[in-house]
Amino acid sequence: MNILPLIEAKAELTDGGLPPEPIILSTRIRLARNIAPHRFPGRAGETERAEILAMAFEKIADGPLSGGTRIRIDELSPLERQVLVERHLISRELSEAGAGAGVIIDRAQHISIMVNEEDHLRLQAVRSGFNFKKAWAELDALDTAIEDDVDYAFSSELGYLTACPTNLGTGMRASAMLHLPGLVMQEHMEKVIRMVNQLGMAVRGLFGEGSEATGSVFQISNQQTLGETEDSIVKRLINVLHAIIEQEENARKVIREKKALKLLDKIGRAFGILRNAHLLSSEEVMNLLSLMRLAVDLGLLPKEYRTHVDRLFIETQPGHIQLSARGEVDPGERDQRRARAMREEFSSLPGLSFGTKPDVTPKKKKS
Repeated sequence: MNILPLIEAKAELTDGGLPPEPIILSTRIRLARNIAPHRFPGRAGETERAEILAMAFEKIADGPLSGGTRIRIDELSPLERQVLVERHLISRELSEAGAGAGVIIDRAQHISIMVNEEDHLRLQAVRSGFNFKKAWAELDALDTAIEDDVDYAFSSELGYLTACPTNLGTGMRASAMLHLPGLVMQEHMEKVIRMVNQLGMAVRGLFGEGSEATGSVFQISNQQTLGETEDSIVKRLINVLHAIIEQEENARKVIREKKALKLLDKIGRAFGILRNAHLLSSEEVMNLLSLMRLAVDLGLLPKEYRTHVDRLFIETQPGHIQLSARGEVDPGERDQRRARAMREEFSSLPGLSFGTKPDVTPKKKKS
């Protein structure tokens, strides 16, 4: 299957939804659901998994998500699977699944339903910026529409039944993607991670569990689902996010006051590398783009370029670079292509507005 038309279409995370915010890149709500009386995907045979996939395509892709794209994972090349992971449309686990696994993606690509991953259905809604309210409203309506036509596995005592006990209850995972360069530069992230873990939340990298937090991008999500309502889960996460945002803002303030010239130097060097480099690894470009996003937040680049940088966070990943090359290429050629793309992208950007905002002039010490 050729996913190029899907990738070239306008999407929430690459073309912008709500105006991106300084610290929160995106918010996501995910629901785990299973269909009675079928066995969980990990125990079901190939025939049963195929039945579940066919049912999902019939009752969802031809129903609440009509007009979307339905994809069988075993019909995708390894590269196409990687691109869908980088686009946050499927998980790495689903990308490694065999027969009977699939995904349904709506036209705007902010809603997708993974079929036969760990659970029969994994419904998710992703929105740019800090937008839990809209993401939850859309996903709740979709979940209700599906439940009208599908018999979910449910217990009056335990709630929605899931393959992993940690998802019992609401089956909800709410998360946000945060850009935290201030805390990283101040070497405070370990302290923040400990605090978040103590509050029952998890901290992961850009692509979820097991991934590294390159580009100072971290994913914060709830861990508990049993014994809480969906609204209380979202409210508790929002409170934690506000606390992290406050700490990030304080860290940036300290850097502006005490390390102003070093900060401007890092940003200026990053801008110069992106405009002139001929070899860039995915990790290096993520860290450079992180500084460009910070430059926007500090008023050194126009605000409209925040969406520009957020798109590049995704499009500079290995899968996307290879897709633009129309096939798999070795790491060395990927680094060349990535650098060429950055030179083209940043040659059209205005120069950095040093000397305007923020006020980073070192203060003279009083004698």
